Amino acid sequence: MTKVVKGGKKLSFRAIVVVGNEKGQVGVGVGKASDVIGAVKKGVADGKKHLVEVPLNKAYSIPHPANGRAGGAKVFMRPAAPGTGVIAGGAVRIVLELAGIRNILAKQLGSDNPLNNARAAAEALESLRTLGNVAEERGIPLEKLYA
Repeated sequence: MTKVVKGGKKLSFRAIVVVGNEKGQVGVGVGKASDVIGAVKKGVADGKKHLVEVPLNKAYSIPHPANGRAGGAKVFMRPAAPGTGVIAGGAVRIVLELAGIRNILAKQLGSDNPLNNARAAAEALESLRTLGNVAEERGIPLEKLYA
């Protein structure tokens, strides 16, 4: 971004950073600074603050379909069979790959803003629940869920 001030033009940079360990943890961060390196450092620190745990199944996919919203962006995700790969575009693809997901179908709806799409993807991943989590929330044994 460039801002015209009395002394001339003042440059500012904004970096959208996705941090992940490819084992079920991912975070989206934003950093703003007068130089690119500073913006990226701030973005990495912000991304680490907003880490999300992602439950992965044996096929390195998600346990059930999920939706996420952030601003005007909506993201829809569906689990996929082994060998499908990551079928997603733009910022959503980066978030999914860094979360360690290898088989998934995802669609961006609404906005094409990369920050909002990345945040929507992180929100969708955060909303995922496993059968164990559901049984624990309801206070019943896992075997009773199937009955």
